[in-house]
Amino acid sequence: MTSKAPRKTPRAAPARKSAPSVRRPSPPPIGSLPLTHGKRAHPALGLGLWGFGRWKPEEEARTKATIGRAYELGFRWFDTAEVYGGGRSERVLGDVLTRAAGGAPDAFVTTKVSWEHLRATQVRASLINSLERLGRTSVDLYLVHAPDARVPLADTMGALEALWKEGRVGAIGVSNFGLEELEEAAKHLSEARIAVNQVRYNLFDRDEFDPVRDYCEKNQILIEAYTPLARGILTGRYLDGKRVPTEVKRFARRLEEADRLKEVLARARTLKALADEAGVPLASIALHWLARNGAAPIVGMSRPDQVDANLTAWRTAVPDRVLARADALARGERA
Repeated sequence: MTSKAPRKTPRAAPARKSAPSVRRPSPPPIGSLPLTHGKRAHPALGLGLWGFGRWKPEEEARTKATIGRAYELGFRWFDTAEVYGGGRSERVLGDVLTRAAGGAPDAFVTTKVSWEHLRATQVRASLINSLERLGRTSVDLYLVHAPDARVPLADTMGALEALWKEGRVGAIGVSNFGLEELEEAAKHLSEARIAVNQVRYNLFDRDEFDPVRDYCEKNQILIEAYTPLARGILTGRYLDGKRVPTEVKRFARRLEEADRLKEVLARARTLKALADEAGVPLASIALHWLARNGAAPIVGMSRPDQVDANLTAWRTAVPDRVLARADALARGERA
């Protein structure tokens, strides 16, 4: 009778060493600027949440993906307003930030009261509604979107200062204010100070701007620059003969006249040649020219890939000699 061989007990598999947890490196910081009359430092580059039709329900997913991508890559300044999409912009931004880690406490949120709501009671109601849409108890910066000659600035600025004293806003400011309006607004503040003037400012839109810039510098008011890329012209768009959309011309306003637009595009081509020669994106020149002039650019973006492109442009250093040459070319000096 044949005896069966004893069954071998299988060896236990050696315990696997757990792989060390790999932390995704944090993106390089975008940088910040001092906000003398505010509670926090001001990010040096921001995402502007105004756009053509981006607040249609069918396009919200793309908009949310863009905001999420921006936050992931290090953007912390988000600029919105109650009039953008009739409040939809604020709501979309609030939805994304609420779902970010910890509710994105490090986000620097700016919103604006409409020029149609500048009486004292309206200012307070507008902020309460904006905070509800944003899902926040306060904002870092609250701006007057534009002045209204029918409403005394004393009413508006007094209401803003009261909200500042209550801690509902970290700083107050204005947008689209000229020199006289800045001086008038400042007269009606007792403790708070104007922290920011947000204006349209780029290599092409700077005529008669020096007095405003001088006043802001003297009074430690930070300049925020919207349309820093001239609605895409300073990224190289429309330089190959592609038709400039009506909405771009309408928004730019000063580019409405055909001869003005033709001149701007011609200057943009010389800037593009300069950028190619220097080996940098044209957008890098546009953004760093503003930074060198003490302004914080707000870039409008509607797709995640635009976030990557603009961040690359921001992180590409541009020599001072190139910026100086760009300044001259944008003014129309011959190459």
